[in-house]
Amino acid sequence: MATLSFTATTSDNNSTSSGGLSTKNLASQNDWVLNREECYIKNAEGKGRGVYASRVIPPQTVIEVSPVLLFTRSEYEDHGRHTILDHYTFKWRDGRMALALGLGSLFNHSSHPNLIYTIDRAHECIRYTSARTINPGEELCIFYGHKLWFDPVGTTENFEPQVSLDQDDQSEFFNILAIDSEVDEAEPRDIGDPNDILEGEALPFIWKKLQIDEEEETMEDIRTMQAWVVDIPDSKHIATMLSWLKRSGLESDTLSHLKRIRKKDRVSTLLLTVSPAVPLLPKNVDIGDPYQVSVPCNPALTQTSLTLKNTLWPTVYAPRRKWEPEKWSIAKVQWARDAISHVLRESAQTTSSVELPVVAYVPRPFEDEAQLPRSFTAKDTRISTGHPLRHAAMNIIRAVADWRASTTSTNIPPDPLTPVTSSSSGNLGISDPSCNGTNYLLTGLTLFITHEPCIMCSMALLHSRVKEVFYVVPMPQTGGCGGSACLPALKGVNHRYSIAHWRSREGGATPAHWRSKEGGATPAHLDEQTDA
Repeated sequence: MATLSFTATTSDNNSTSSGGLSTKNLASQNDWVLNREECYIKNAEGKGRGVYASRVIPPQTVIEVSPVLLFTRSEYEDHGRHTILDHYTFKWRDGRMALALGLGSLFNHSSHPNLIYTIDRAHECIRYTSARTINPGEELCIFYGHKLWFDPVGTTENFEPQVSLDQDDQSEFFNILAIDSEVDEAEPRDIGDPNDILEGEALPFIWKKLQIDEEEETMEDIRTMQAWVVDIPDSKHIATMLSWLKRSGLESDTLSHLKRIRKKDRVSTLLLTVSPAVPLLPKNVDIGDPYQVSVPCNPALTQTSLTLKNTLWPTVYAPRRKWEPEKWSIAKVQWARDAISHVLRESAQTTSSVELPVVAYVPRPFEDEAQLPRSFTAKDTRISTGHPLRHAAMNIIRAVADWRASTTSTNIPPDPLTPVTSSSSGNLGISDPSCNGTNYLLTGLTLFITHEPCIMCSMALLHSRVKEVFYVVPMPQTGGCGGSACLPALKGVNHRYSIAHWRSREGGATPAHWRSKEGGATPAHLDEQTDA
């Protein structure tokens, strides 16, 4: 058995003071001062023994590295689970049960934990790190999960954390810190023609089916939005204006269900944009001034709906209501496998830091690498920066924005038919500055991320016009891609992106965060996952 690297001295010996408080003042005659951080053990009413701080402990401080004692599945089933060990063991990835030695089995539960922990399977140990400043006399606690086998006693809520994660996040984040430190590179590769299409169970991910829009078969049910239009008195200018509109950057998927031209009473009207600002039109074309009209938000799903919506604006008839995802070839699936392997490798590296193991990745597009000349990786940095908005998804959006701002070309000659824009705008690092969506950061791009994005990040991705999101770990309490809500499926949003949940694979390169025990008493339950 490995030797624990801590020393123990009674509090009757010379005590150490820090922050104006001494160990001797905090620890009674029967308490023990342990490890280099001078933590001590004392009994708490209703909780038994617990670990306490004798001095101020800064955030990101390694409190304890606990070796684990491993039991085989049969040893535990036949003997261990019938003893008090049943309250202290963790389920290892290969089915064995692990008992944390040292202080690891003495950290009590709190719904507001001040410690985070990571599992190091390579060295068979668990590392406990302070998530915030811990005050003298404060108990050091971890989060056991929502499914407790006891009634919790006492909390640490009276201590104000420096970085406050959403309470609902804590179950998943603190439990999921058990992401594998060894990423299996032997991800199965599909054999066959790279252009062959994979469908259904052959795909390594599951598509999230967005809700179907209502049929809207009465005028009262039809949802509308305000759009800018302009009358074109002379039909010979229609082609000129359509060409200008394509280059203007005003086009968006928001209006893809509507026809561009409405002809009424010998007057043609061009649909421009839903932008709140008045669009600037070319001055060398004989057209009217732009004005706003109400147009349908959705395509027509029935003939009745089509007739009604056409009274507002010519609308596309889309009777096919069955949701059909994009076709994926073997080559494209392998591109996605490589991306998932990348985020898991990066996530595994966080076991040596205090950061949450959330990693986001935007690779170069499979079909058109020229659209994004380089890939981007970002990690969650809320703990190290002390900033509550530094989520991995937000960080990667910011990284793309910074890169595009740094690569903006200021040497593009003006087009006489292009509307006047701010001098700070350029091609935003996109290969074709005239293509649709150039004013958005993630148009046509795919995000791969270890954890389902939260509601804030999901909305940021929607505003950035991301094409699709792939995640490994569902977040049923706070996820915005099907967990607690599904942002791209909400009514009224002006963009929808596809969502896919990467399938778990036994023994593969997926998080080993489901280490709860059948039947109950296991610290840090990791079975909170539900279908997105």
